[in-house]
Amino acid sequence: MNVQVFTFNPFQENTYVVYDETGECVIIDAGCYDKQEQETLVQWIADNQLTPVKLLATHSHLDHAFGNDFVCRKFNIPLFVHREDVQTLQSLTLVANMYGIPNVIESPSPSGFIDENENVKFGNSELEVRFVPGHAPGHVVFVAHQEKWVINGDCLFAGSIGRTDLPGGNHQLLLDSIQKQLFSLPDDYVVHCGHGPTTTIGREKMSNPFF
Repeated sequence: MNVQVFTFNPFQENTYVVYDETGECVIIDAGCYDKQEQETLVQWIADNQLTPVKLLATHSHLDHAFGNDFVCRKFNIPLFVHREDVQTLQSLTLVANMYGIPNVIESPSPSGFIDENENVKFGNSELEVRFVPGHAPGHVVFVAHQEKWVINGDCLFAGSIGRTDLPGGNHQLLLDSIQKQLFSLPDDYVVHCGHGPTTTIGREKMSNPFF
């Protein structure tokens, strides 16, 4: 599997396209907000002759879901979230209004749910799902064991962790979830974050000030 990252919207959120040799791909956390960002994503997918088959969400905070409606309609693909994240998903436009962010379109409802007991499959590939609540109630991460990486949304950052002062956040739960579900991965696994640069499991275990 290969990973392409795009940094979108005023929150500088990282949107990921994961693809394999079949040309099938999944889009993870559609943060594309304006027309230019939408066109950037579509053009890159077209240039690389990829076929999107699913939109996946690590979680549904607004900066990770601005592009849900556009991506699902443009590529005619289903949206999958964890069932504990539905309430967050449904509050997208309400929260956008609270932040004073205009032109945010309500997300489509999920076509199905991401289950931490089932791998996500596309092309010839599989991503392990791990449930890592604390930043958001339905937060999941996607692990590629052969390639040794994890797309972990807003759980773990280089030298930091996700904020827990938003609705549904729980600081101790996030720390416990990271210890159990992320720090149990090998040290050399690359961590693709929801914001900012990549890091590694080993680096964060050794030097992250929250641990």
